[in-house]
Parts: sequence; structure tokens; C-alpha cells
Amino acid sequence: MRKIVGGVVAEVLEAHLPRLREDLTARVLELQPQLGNSNGSTASSAEDLLKAISLIHAGTTQKEILRALLEGTARYCGRAALFVVKAGAATGWQGRALEQDNLKDFPLDVRAPVPARVLETRVSVRSPISEMDPKFISEFGAPADDVVLLFPLLLKDKIAALVYADGGDDAGQMDAAALELLVAATSAWLEVASLRKQAAKEGTESASEAPPAPAQSGPAYSDPFAAHAPRHVASPSHEVAPPAMAATASAAAAPAAHAAAAAAAPAPARDEFADMSPQDAEVHRKAQRFVRLLMDEIKLYNQAKVAEGRKHKDLYDRLKDDIEKSRATYLKRYGNTPAASKDYFLSELIRSLAQDDPSVLGPNFRR
Repeated sequence: MRKIVGGVVAEVLEAHLPRLREDLTARVLELQPQLGNSNGSTASSAEDLLKAISLIHAGTTQKEILRALLEGTARYCGRAALFVVKAGAATGWQGRALEQDNLKDFPLDVRAPVPARVLETRVSVRSPISEMDPKFISEFGAPADDVVLLFPLLLKDKIAALVYADGGDDAGQMDAAALELLVAATSAWLEVASLRKQAAKEGTESASEAPPAPAQSGPAYSDPFAAHAPRHVASPSHEVAPPAMAATASAAAAPAAHAAAAAAAPAPARDEFADMSPQDAEVHRKAQRFVRLLMDEIKLYNQAKVAEGRKHKDLYDRLKDDIEKSRATYLKRYGNTPAASKDYFLSELIRSLAQDDPSVLGPNFRR
């Protein structure tokens, strides 16, 4: 079973990794005339940028990838920092040329003009330092030229982090084109790492004949910062009780809490394949996993087209070739199997790519 799942992943994902590298290389070469224009003291080159991207791609874990991103920024800016975005808050993770102890878990005010604009528009923003969080400026100081850049780091269509850059003490030491490409390369490689982790997990579950997990309401999402728990987050609307009082209140509330939890617990999800033979049920599950990987691949390589297509409701027109190639691949593998009785391709296309809104696909989409 492990070999079967591994083969599926290899066909959908691994075969396309050269394409990802080629696309990034082409973008670097296109940007070569711009590289270094904003950096008078250090002449950037396409070779340097490709080396930085290669180091990002050499990362096998999410932390390694993110550290490689921060290391890669050193040539193209004076100072850099990465802020985790979770539950509407942004907190410091790691940085370069900034006081690490102070940056760790630093609560960036996302209501400040620059972070708010990036979170709303999902595009990078270049702005005066005065539009950043005043507490950040007070803690770390302003760059010599008072200019900052803030980039969104996307993962699974969500902003997982904000990448901050400025020129530090050397005015003008920023190369926006190179930094933006490094962030884009990191976003794409985090997607690959997430898909690999997901596939490996499914392979392990299949090999051990583990029961299927309940269906998720959204796409599988591997949070690269799950272990990062901000220490500063607290609920301002509740006072902290003294230990003795807290223990007494906890003991008194325990029976009621357990009863409420039991009452609120959802009923076990019904196995949609319970009426099938074990062999047919396994084919259906494999088909669902396969089509999820196909949709993840489309989103990975066409992030800009997906965003524009959803916005203008012409997603199918923009991604027609990719959608139809994926449909053909799916039908070739599962079109003559028991899974053909269910149109998993269409269901996942609408759920994942169109975000449960068929109108986003446009009038030219055929079911």
C-alpha cells in the first residue's frame, strides 16, 4: 500500500518539481535587469539569486525552508524579520540583523497601516517606516532611509506569515524584486513540503490499515508554525484568579464542564463507504486522495491565476488547460474503476478550487 500511495504522489508532484525550478529560473532571468538597481553598493546577480533559491529548495523541513529564506534576504536588505500570522495576530518568529530575543514573540500591531494593507490586499507594500507599528519602531529603531517593505507569505491560499525588510543603517540597501522572488519561491516550496507531509501521512495510515479520518470542511493545511505558541497572547477581558481560587473554581466547574462537553460532542461521522465492499471502498478513498493532490498542484503552480479567476469569476477560462489535463489524468486512472460512479473530480474542483462557489468557474465551464 505504501508503494501505491508513493506512486500517486510521484506522478502528481515529483514529476513537476523540475517545472517549478524552471519557472523560478525564468523569472529570475526576466528580473535580471532590475536586480541591483535599488542597491548601489552591492551588485546583485541572477546567479546569487538562484543560489539563494537553491538553498531554500534544499530545505526538507518547514523550519529549514524559512531559515533559508531569512538567510537569503541578507544580500538584498539590511534587516529582515518574519512574523507568524495566526488567528488574526502577527508575532515575531526569527529575524536577521535585529535583536533576536526582543523579536521572538514580538506582538506586531496588524492594525497599523502597512500590516493592515498587506493582510487586506495580499500583495507586498513599500511604505515609510512611520506607517509601521509604533512599538516596533520604538523597539528596533528606524532604517536610515525610513523606507520598509512588507511581504505576505502565502500557504494554501492563506497568509501564513509577514516578511519585513528594510535597508538598516545603509540607505537604499534594498532590492524589492529579489526579495519578492525569494518570498514567492519560499511560498511554493512550503506548498511542496506540505503536500509531501500530507502524502506521507496518508501512506502511513494506509499501510497500517488505519480507519479514514473524518472529511474536512476545507483543504488540508499543514501549519509551518504550529509549534510556535505566542507567549504574549492573553484575554484582556478576563482577570487572572489567584491560584487557590482558580483551583477551587476549576474543581467546582469540572462536573458541569464535562456534562456540557458530552452534550455538545458531535455524533461520530458516518462512513460514506460503509455499504461497499472493503476493496471498492479503498478505491473510492484513493480516488478522493488523488483528486485532492491534483487540485493542490493546480493551485500551487497558478496562484496568481487562481486569485484573479476567483475575483473576476472566470476561473475555468484562465485554468482551462490545467483543469482538463488533470481531468484526463484522473479519468485515465479511475475512469474505469468503481470510483467512476461518483464524480469526485467535479466535487473537489468546486470545493477546493472554486471554494464551494460554482459561479466562480465562469459561464464556459462544463460539468
